Amino acid sequence: MLEPSIIKDEEVELLIQDVDKLYGYDFSQYSRASFKRRINRLCLIDRFLSFAELRYKLLNDKEYFKRFIEEITVNVTEMFRDPLFFKMLREKILPQLGTYPLIRIWLAGCSTGEEAYSMAILLKEANLYDKSLIYGTDINPSVLEFAREGVFPLQHMKQYSENYIISGGKKDFSEYYTAHYNSVKFDKSLQEKLVLSTHNLVSDSSFNSFQLIICRNVLIYFEKELQEHVFRLFDESLENLGYLALGAKETLRFSKLEKMYHPIEDQKIWKKIEHH
Repeated sequence: MLEPSIIKDEEVELLIQDVDKLYGYDFSQYSRASFKRRINRLCLIDRFLSFAELRYKLLNDKEYFKRFIEEITVNVTEMFRDPLFFKMLREKILPQLGTYPLIRIWLAGCSTGEEAYSMAILLKEANLYDKSLIYGTDINPSVLEFAREGVFPLQHMKQYSENYIISGGKKDFSEYYTAHYNSVKFDKSLQEKLVLSTHNLVSDSSFNSFQLIICRNVLIYFEKELQEHVFRLFDESLENLGYLALGAKETLRFSKLEKMYHPIEDQKIWKKIEHH
């Protein structure tokens, strides 16, 4: 059954203006189809019968705006998601990064933190964790709270463990967490090198220089112009010969930066060619 469409195109534009004016979140360059789909879904879940009801709630209830951001920016994530990607990091990229005295990694759009904990495990197993810093950022403050807790549902561990093994993991995955009833808490040591903070790829600037930037399955929701903007931000933040990793459906091909990057294996990871 198709979900009924509660919101019209012109109402989407109005909502984008409201949210920008009142809260400073600019969604104007987001993919309209995806944005509209998520707003309609929100109206169904929260039982708004009209656009006017949703708009009234958003304009008058700051707490509800947090929920709106959560639903609109929701990221589906899991530990060692796309395990062959992590295998490539493990075998090809981390040995290169190991030559640096300090390794700085930026996970942009880190959501609830599964990717950050996966990265911490990879670095531990490569004996690089002590000289690394992992910066996990997201537009949505409440998912970062979740990431700080490091608590995940027990039922996901079977899948995460399988992903971990396919990614080249050699240990028993359960060594990294403690189970409590139907949830698990990941080892505190995996948070020691993890810095979590809000960052808006649309409006915030570069905040450090990195040897590896990972941003997977975020840019698919952005229009071409905004993708170019984010690529420029990443380029400013990436050291020469650093690596940029994108999601399966994302690419630097046909972008203005393409000439300055060299694709490594099936174009999920790009290496920045030395330029001044």
